[in-house]
Amino acid sequence: MSKLFTPLKLRSVEFKNRIFVSPMCQYSSDDGMPTDWHLIHLGSRAVGGAAMVMVEATAVSPEGRITPWDSGMWSDAHAAAFKRINQFIVQQDCVPGNQLAHAGRKASTDAPWRGGRALSETQGGWLPIAPSPLAFSEASPTPREMTPTDIDGLIGQFVAAALRSLEAGFQALELHMAHGYLLHTFLSPLANRRTDQYGGGLANRMRLPLQVAAAVREVWPGHLPLFVRLSCTDWVDGGWDLAQSIELSRQLKATGVDLIDCSSAGMVPDAKIPVGPGFQVPFAAAIRSRAEIATGSVGLITHAAQAEQIVVTLQADAVLLAREMLRDPYWPLHAARILRHDTPWPPQYERAKLGWPGRI
Repeated sequence: MSKLFTPLKLRSVEFKNRIFVSPMCQYSSDDGMPTDWHLIHLGSRAVGGAAMVMVEATAVSPEGRITPWDSGMWSDAHAAAFKRINQFIVQQDCVPGNQLAHAGRKASTDAPWRGGRALSETQGGWLPIAPSPLAFSEASPTPREMTPTDIDGLIGQFVAAALRSLEAGFQALELHMAHGYLLHTFLSPLANRRTDQYGGGLANRMRLPLQVAAAVREVWPGHLPLFVRLSCTDWVDGGWDLAQSIELSRQLKATGVDLIDCSSAGMVPDAKIPVGPGFQVPFAAAIRSRAEIATGSVGLITHAAQAEQIVVTLQADAVLLAREMLRDPYWPLHAARILRHDTPWPPQYERAKLGWPGRI
């Protein structure tokens, strides 16, 4: 039997296989609300056989969006708007997941296909916030340094968004602590130059992310899993690195986090990243082994045999696919055929499975 297609149980939630759809920004929301695009985009990947479909980075406040067209969860109306989508996903025997995020100093930009430039207030943008007044790049605005009041408020925003995610019908939740967004900037000494209890040594830099995780875990039901996405390294000397990620993962596990979603980079625009197939898998393997917590691996995982090898060799408990799922929403069904595993198809599509060359 293919290991990739064995179930994975985290708390009371059983994922039917080890293939998750990674959160991918669509820049297609209307004031944070999902649209018909999200119903089709997320729904088609649930139909395609993935065990979990994770919604894109979903802002806990309007100012936490990367662009004005990002997904949001800062009001009850947002929760209500996601209910129909989540109900459809569940009907496909798929787990709906939500990634809660705050973009920090990388907020208030245009959509990528329009250049992704920083937006001024007259262009519909806003002044970003960050642990320290350090811009992401020369083309980015200098963010406002967060006050203790801002920090307390941020924790409350994550808690409120988690409660709304539950009301919306999500069955898994992920906290975004990666890719140069707000919680990652508190972790990395490249962006955090504070001299108070939230800056300086590792314990101080981890303080806010751990507080957010603990506060969310307290309100997120005990039978539902909580994930964290980490940039396991900044790929820059003197930045956040794997050793610190392992220590943070140990402490996240102690707060009740169930899985670390292992990505990397995003802190600075000029990092030298050795991109290649499965280049982030070693991070998932190291954290799984040394922090003794379940991990997911993401990044240039494109082939069925590659994904199978990752989980068979216990380098990760699951794989998260992003761009490959954009190319092929039915990748899990195709991977099952390649791995000679007879996985169910939607009954509406069964006639195609039975007539498929090389069928099981």
